Amino acid sequence: MQEAGSTSREAMSKVDTAWLRMERPTNRMMITGVLMFAGPLQADRVRALLLERFLAFRRFRQKAVLGVNSAHWETDADFDIDWHFRVAALPGAAGKAELERFVSELASTPLDPSKPLWQYHLIENYQGGAALIARIHHCYADGLALVQVLLSLTDTAPQPEARAELARTWLKRDRGSVLERLLEPMQGGLHKMVAASEKTWAMIAQMMADPSVAAEFAHEGSEITRELAIALTLADDPKTGLKGRLGVTKRVAWAEPLPLAEVKLLGKALDCTVNDVLLACAAGALRGYLRDDGEDVDGLTIRATVPVNLRPLEHAKKLGNHFGLVFLDLPIGEPNPLRRLERVAACMRDLKGRRQAVVAFGLLAALGMAPAALQGPALELFSRKASAVATNVPGPQQPLYLAGGEVRELMFWVPQTGSIGLGLSILSYNGNVHFGVIGDHKRIRDPDAIVQRFNGEFEKLMLVALMEDWSDDFGAPDAAATLARFAED
Repeated sequence: MQEAGSTSREAMSKVDTAWLRMERPTNRMMITGVLMFAGPLQADRVRALLLERFLAFRRFRQKAVLGVNSAHWETDADFDIDWHFRVAALPGAAGKAELERFVSELASTPLDPSKPLWQYHLIENYQGGAALIARIHHCYADGLALVQVLLSLTDTAPQPEARAELARTWLKRDRGSVLERLLEPMQGGLHKMVAASEKTWAMIAQMMADPSVAAEFAHEGSEITRELAIALTLADDPKTGLKGRLGVTKRVAWAEPLPLAEVKLLGKALDCTVNDVLLACAAGALRGYLRDDGEDVDGLTIRATVPVNLRPLEHAKKLGNHFGLVFLDLPIGEPNPLRRLERVAACMRDLKGRRQAVVAFGLLAALGMAPAALQGPALELFSRKASAVATNVPGPQQPLYLAGGEVRELMFWVPQTGSIGLGLSILSYNGNVHFGVIGDHKRIRDPDAIVQRFNGEFEKLMLVALMEDWSDDFGAPDAAATLARFAED
């Protein structure tokens, strides 16, 4: 943890600078999280908790100051906790729909750049309990780190006897997650890309100016250079309702929790990971949403950028951005849910041995070093190649408490970059999986129509898997195929 100190100004890393520069009216670079509680919370206890634990991270007393060619952190001499911690109440029934609308308004509203870029809002009347909403700018840290920062506010008992280090149950190495599967082959190349970010920018500029140069690099370059060239020459994502001009209004929604044990059981039965299952369900939900919206999606594949952690998970509470991105195929044109899962799993296996995430990290460092006027075109070039951002964070598998209140549910959303208008978030907590969507209102009129399909897609996979197991045991292979066809849309 970064202890409080007297440093008033320090340089911002190139990667964090890139995220600060990405701020646009059409895509606010905020990570937004919601903690929902079974009972009420006392505002004075939450405020004291933020002073004690959240502000123990020195960075959160600092403003992000963007200059012409660089950025720096500067201690806010006029820091006021009451600006950053607000208390509010929901109107009407004060239920899920009202909370989703409130969070949507916050996700559409910029943070004040003259102050440290974060705020907490305590909702005192949510479903007989309370909710705590956090908004933190991406330049402070990546999503994985900020989830751990939020969890550092919690305890493992309602009334802990004394403040002590929390059990890091949510930081155990998850061999089935996208983060861990992709991490190990990349560590060597990561340091090279960071050290060579200036050279990386020179290569990007050259490839953008002349696509034939990119093709040559892809054919003859080193492994990392080839990955960069392949990313630059990747075809734009197909035109769907998800792509197009963005607005300034965002909408969020989240699904009812899904039992994690059932997801693990299904993944084991189908010889794939939990992450494969969840992303396949998300692809199925998008397919249904687009079809109901009148789109012809048969045979269509879109891409999602998936953040990949590039540091050990036990270091996740260190601030700053330490992740890359990979392009994951979402086969929304595949009507059979089982085949859809197989294709997602195959794509994940293919990404495992590649260096896409390292290249993306080096690209972000290079963008932070490049002239600000050139960052926009480069960012747009890459954002055209995907239709969504998909994030999966493993959370703690035990109940947690904040200011004496039990955390019932967790949800979070990371920002989208450039012209991407859809975000998919998956987070596990206390035996459940939570799925949420954030969408640009011009592109996604009703995000709830997506999240309502998520659990149904999981149920389809469960039915097909059970029937395949039954057909193997009783010699009726046609039954599984028949059910799979029945499960198609």
